[in-house]
Amino acid sequence: MNNKKKIIIILAMILLTAASRLVEHPFNFTPIAAMALFAGCYLKRWWGIVFPLGAMLVSDYFLGFYDWQVMASVYFSFILTFAIGWYLSRRLKWYNVFSASLSSSIAFFLITNFAVWAFFDWYPHTWSGLINCFTLALPFFRNTFLGDLVYSGLLFGVYEFILVLSAKKFFASAKI
Repeated sequence: MNNKKKIIIILAMILLTAASRLVEHPFNFTPIAAMALFAGCYLKRWWGIVFPLGAMLVSDYFLGFYDWQVMASVYFSFILTFAIGWYLSRRLKWYNVFSASLSSSIAFFLITNFAVWAFFDWYPHTWSGLINCFTLALPFFRNTFLGDLVYSGLLFGVYEFILVLSAKKFFASAKI
């Protein structure tokens, strides 16, 4: 399969992933981090981060924007996830995809909940307030991690399956 076809498939998968954000789903069980991880792994140029963030921005437009500080922390965590995907690209094994997915889930949890604690008055701005914020966010972390794991498995698995099928077609049609 040539690079142009690969890029079209990758971009189509990213668009479908972003669109799936618009359907009803459990809290934090979304494909967005998996999309950023996948894009980081397979789209290494600068537009590899612009495309997923743009897709996220479009879906945020339809879902409704929220507090800019928390929104900035969400986008920053996905930029970090893209970087994790870029690092993953040279070590692509199923267990590394699992580790990268877990790492991105933890980063998202820490960054976004710290922003909630720092920019809202929901929790006292003390050490115990920060611990309380993280503690109360743990049920959301479960869904974040499960969503990242499931969608990462789907994106990476489907893409690798497509590559294997394409290679089989190529060798079946070649006269060796």
